[in-house]
Amino acid sequence: MSIRDQIIETLTGRFQPLELDVKDESHLHEGHSGWREGGETHFRVKMVADAFEGASRLQRHRMVNDALKAQLDDGLHALALNLKAPAE
Repeated sequence: MSIRDQIIETLTGRFQPLELDVKDESHLHEGHSGWREGGETHFRVKMVADAFEGASRLQRHRMVNDALKAQLDDGLHALALNLKAPAE
């Protein structure tokens, strides 16, 4: 299973998002730190979930980083996160 698919599966299971968009942007970071041949190192995640209601931006990022710990430990280098509650 690709890292992108793992991210989608993990975030869907953990947060039951109302909206989720995961894009591999590794090609934009070729030659930079953490990049490797074949990509799947740098992702942009946009997600809307009830779980973010009342949480600060930092708390939301920590929640997602915690959920994706296995992927981060396995070569996922960077996440650009746009996380919102439904009312935002």
